Amino acid sequence: MSKIIVALLQLYRFTISPLLGARCRFTPSCSQYGIEAVTRYGVVKGGWLTTRRLCRCHPRGGCGYDPVP
Repeated sequence: MSKIIVALLQLYRFTISPLLGARCRFTPSCSQYGIEAVTRYGVVKGGWLTTRRLCRCHPRGGCGYDPVP
């Protein structure tokens, strides 16, 4: 299951993301963060970490370096 999620994130990263332009406030980007989190922790915990990261990505949210724990 994690391979499917990683493949979908990579598909987004290389097809849709370039059309939208660089909008991520964090380093690594949210899609790269998601790939690392799912690869390291699995679908459930990695998905939860990625969801939390996406919720922080708003105009009044943080910015800067935010690695996968």
